[in-house]
Amino acid sequence: MIQLLFTLIFSEMAMILLFVFKTPLRKLLIMSLDRIKRGRGPVMVKTVAGTVFVVLMSSVYSMVKIQKRWIDDGGAINPTDQVLLGKHLLEATLMGSVLFLGLMIDRLHHYIRELRVRRKTMEDVKKQNRSFEDGKVEETKALEAEASTLREKLKQLESELEIKTKEVNTSEANAVALSKQSEGFLLEYDRLLEENQNLRSQLQSLDLRFSRSTSKKNT
Repeated sequence: MIQLLFTLIFSEMAMILLFVFKTPLRKLLIMSLDRIKRGRGPVMVKTVAGTVFVVLMSSVYSMVKIQKRWIDDGGAINPTDQVLLGKHLLEATLMGSVLFLGLMIDRLHHYIRELRVRRKTMEDVKKQNRSFEDGKVEETKALEAEASTLREKLKQLESELEIKTKEVNTSEANAVALSKQSEGFLLEYDRLLEENQNLRSQLQSLDLRFSRSTSKKNT
């Protein structure tokens, strides 16, 4: 019994040391404990722990009983009771150590597994953030490219508008010049028309004079 308890204690201490140092054996130990905690493993572990606890309480009860017998006997120490008391005390100490180390192993396994899950979750969140940032950067680049394209189109439209404005101004200037030229032509036409009428009137007067002079000669 005592040798088995010592073996369990040393095994549990070795497992705790494997948990403390990051080695390939720790990964193997964690995988083994994960398998143990699946299915009927937890029930078996609890059964063994309950049995050890019952035996521990039995040893404690035996020690209390021996001490009570010493008190009843007036403090007389029986060598057999003394040996039994030491044996029960050692067994109780070893079983308490076994239960305590087993609890430590269970908690260390739980915390290490939680830490691994949280690290994996953090890595997934970081990957999502990176992908989101990459998508945001790509979207920003696309928007910048679209903005630069729109700026180029705006510049092109401004240059075309400037050219059209110059053409309109030129056309207006030509129209004004043609309007002035047409006004000049109209004035010239009026002057020529007036001169034509004057010439006709002069011709008519000459014709009258000529006809009169001819009539006088005939008479």
